[in-house]
Amino acid sequence: MARGNIRTPEKALSARFVETVTKPGKYFDGHGLFLRVAKSGARQWVQRITIRGKRTELGLGSPPAVSLAAARKLALENRGKAMLGGDPLAEKREARGRLTFADAVEKYAEAKLDEFRNEKDRKRWQAVFDTYALPMLGRKDVADITVQNVLRVLEPIWQDKTETAKRLRARMENVLSWATVAGYRTGDNPARWRGNLSEILPKPSRVAKVTHQPAVALGDVSAWWAALSKREGTAARALQFLALIAARSGEVRGMTWDEVEIGGPNTFGQIEDGPASGIWTVPASRMKNGREHRVPLSAEAVALLQNLPRMEGSPYVFFAPRGGMLSDMSISAVMRRMQEAEERAGRLGFLDPRSKRPAVPHGLRSTFRQWTAERGYPRDMAEIALAHWIGSEVERTYQRSDMFVLIGAQ
Repeated sequence: MARGNIRTPEKALSARFVETVTKPGKYFDGHGLFLRVAKSGARQWVQRITIRGKRTELGLGSPPAVSLAAARKLALENRGKAMLGGDPLAEKREARGRLTFADAVEKYAEAKLDEFRNEKDRKRWQAVFDTYALPMLGRKDVADITVQNVLRVLEPIWQDKTETAKRLRARMENVLSWATVAGYRTGDNPARWRGNLSEILPKPSRVAKVTHQPAVALGDVSAWWAALSKREGTAARALQFLALIAARSGEVRGMTWDEVEIGGPNTFGQIEDGPASGIWTVPASRMKNGREHRVPLSAEAVALLQNLPRMEGSPYVFFAPRGGMLSDMSISAVMRRMQEAEERAGRLGFLDPRSKRPAVPHGLRSTFRQWTAERGYPRDMAEIALAHWIGSEVERTYQRSDMFVLIGAQ
């Protein structure tokens, strides 16, 4: 039997094949019926059929809930209705009920709730739809959304807000894919990139303007640190801690005392008595990559933590005046004021060596990465310290070490 996207004789599929096939592709049977196997392993029965002169595709469910015999029966019934002038697609929609795009977005988010790390992530995901897609497509039935509808949403922002447009396109594709599997629409996904929108829109890499976060030049780090050390306040101490460990702002601002162990790590990374160093364990729920991250703390970082005041009732290491978490703007404001002070003194300040723009907190991670490269630290060690993914998905499956002992020993 031929496999993949090659047509096969009528009723060529077998129940055993349907149960065991895993290779992505389209496997044809009879009466326009075929089994679509996605890269994820998901399977769906689809029937290509001409209804009142218009060729379309009907979703007939997925195995094992819908067996090969049941799918063949449905396909034969649909073909008979169409030959007699009926519309099995309209009947299916009427039986299923109609669904607006706005409702589909909400239902998809509910179905994928576990994939969001927190409510803030879900709101951020939803905000892109609220701003760009729902004003145009919110009330439109998902079954009626076409490529032209998707283009109306994407084209106005494809050139100037390319990264946002890329994210929105991918999310629209996911929502419409869910709607197809759920039975609310049929046919190709109008938001699909390859072989679809890729033929109309320019590649994002051709139009996107990559803007890196401005970083402190290595030659300016000493002066920058000296200027920062003179500043008072919790936000200034948080910025110092961020610089010492090259963490992201959100990770530092959300840091709680129960995540910190103070002491000296032995050769196995375990905490021993002693004031020299310690460990900060950032839970997976607060990490961008969704993976727990252990940070070895130097003597300087520990000393900074030990000298911090604590607020009764607040779990945060770097707390806001009322005990909550510091805002992102509070740390950024410290660097902005440092730059303003330099300029008032008639100096250039702390500018990124390439863009010549004033450095920002996130750029300190780039400064750290350059420092590790110039001092010959292994690439993987530096990337793990920054909590970046390294290697392919297969490589990460086998290489699970966070290199904690090595990092802590440097």
